[in-house]
Amino acid sequence: MSNLAASEAVAGAESKAVKAGRLVLDGKRKGLFAVLPFLGPALIASVAYVDPGNYATNIQSGSEYGYRLLWVVVLANLMAMMVQTLSAKLGIATGRNLPELCRAFYPKWLTYTLWGVSEVAAMATDLAEFLGASLAINLLMHIPLLIATLVTGVLTYAMLQLERFGFRPLEIFIGALVGVIAISYLLETFISRPNWGLVASHAVTPWVGGSNSMFLVVGIIGATIMPHAVYLHSGLTQNRIQPRNTAEAKKVYGFERLDVLIAMTLAGLVNMAMMYMAASAFHGTGHTGIASISSAYRTLTPLLGPAAAAVFLVSLLASGLSSSAVGTMAGQMIMQGFVGFRIPLWVRRVATMLPAVAVVAIGLNATQMLVLSQVVLSIALPAPVIALVYFTSRKSLMGELVNRWWVTVVATLIACVIVLLNVYLIYTSLGG
Repeated sequence: MSNLAASEAVAGAESKAVKAGRLVLDGKRKGLFAVLPFLGPALIASVAYVDPGNYATNIQSGSEYGYRLLWVVVLANLMAMMVQTLSAKLGIATGRNLPELCRAFYPKWLTYTLWGVSEVAAMATDLAEFLGASLAINLLMHIPLLIATLVTGVLTYAMLQLERFGFRPLEIFIGALVGVIAISYLLETFISRPNWGLVASHAVTPWVGGSNSMFLVVGIIGATIMPHAVYLHSGLTQNRIQPRNTAEAKKVYGFERLDVLIAMTLAGLVNMAMMYMAASAFHGTGHTGIASISSAYRTLTPLLGPAAAAVFLVSLLASGLSSSAVGTMAGQMIMQGFVGFRIPLWVRRVATMLPAVAVVAIGLNATQMLVLSQVVLSIALPAPVIALVYFTSRKSLMGELVNRWWVTVVATLIACVIVLLNVYLIYTSLGG
């Protein structure tokens, strides 16, 4: 296909989706199908909430502490719904993404500092996602882990080429991978047969045992609410279907809230399934020392059968590939927003995969690196959340979509919880 033909194909696909959205905003299309043109951004962002980092923290938490940390998954998912809704609203109301607003309103030194922190977080993100997909390929196909990381790089780069044909093909492909993850954990639920009474009680009963469990609490939150997803969501909504006035902006925001509710609920249920599967299969049978994805796979085979182990790996592969592609998308947007320039996609793909390749080449424990990466992400998380609360509470920027007072209060509390957890983690890590 020539460049001209490809451009025309992209324009056709984009205009079809935008035209459908315009018909809805004009009141000419109603009912269930009216929602469809607006669904997608939250689904893309939700991939960050079911990435291999979630597998590592949830499996380790479930095997070691049983159902006791399910409440953290529930809390983190509720916090995520609020944060992602604000990020989507920011893009709709301002037509700009969060990094662009930081560059426009923050001092240059602070902008570059945030960019640096965001790039470190992007590498930590890709470390988790790359290692997860690579482990899945390694265990499924029995090829060396280092070769599996290179295969992962090629596959994710190929996925990102779908963007050349518009936002819909990539959204549909990533949505299909999220569906694979959800179906996989539905099957795992039937196979592992969790104790639903314990699931229900521990989902709403807070418990923290000590410094070891606190490390996992912070890791779960870091694996759930992720910095690049906070930045990315505003970029996904800023130019998708542009409202022409305040009334249309409110309609688009209403659809996007539904998009967030559906996508984040699905991600939350998958995260809960990861943990209660580990609690039922491992903790409930005395296998409390499951601290790696590889040992989880090998232990699942005799406990629940080869089918359960295979389903586990298929879901991990879908998670790693989809989240790595989304992470690269976010990295491109973050760099362009903060410092105003882009690098070729293949350069970013290579740069962000280097830490994962180094971890494998050196021979470090992949799952320990996965959990550690989630703690790094949790430490990097306060900056975008605080910036998001600040901008969405400014009426001069947001207009009629400015936060209501109680939304700002709740969002501020979320930011405070994240900061306090990170201070506690640093304090205990230093021997306090």
